[in-house]
Amino acid sequence: MPGIALAAPVQLHSTFGVISAQTTKTASYSTSSEINLTPLQRQELQAVRQRRNREIEAVLNTSQRAQLNHHLRAGNNINQALEKLHLQPEQQDFVKAIVQFTNLKMKAISSRHSLTVDRK
Repeated sequence: MPGIALAAPVQLHSTFGVISAQTTKTASYSTSSEINLTPLQRQELQAVRQRRNREIEAVLNTSQRAQLNHHLRAGNNINQALEKLHLQPEQQDFVKAIVQFTNLKMKAISSRHSLTVDRK
């Protein structure tokens, strides 16, 4: 869904443990840690984020997905939008697991980037 397909910097949210899709007022979504990444590494990060978004959507019912998209289009980040959905405890657990797995994948990409930079 286009509302949460933004590939943006990651941040762990305290309530849900969700990686937030932060947006800025500028056209660029790059962070200082992503500026030096190769196009392939940026694509890898974007793919991980998009998969995270699809997996989170799969946890939601049709009504919740519609509400999530509404909140995202209204300017809320993914964390704010998920909070407004009042997820069931089981859904919160699934979202937390998705985020933890996503964090591991993001760290692996980042570590590979660090190793590449150190070797140069």
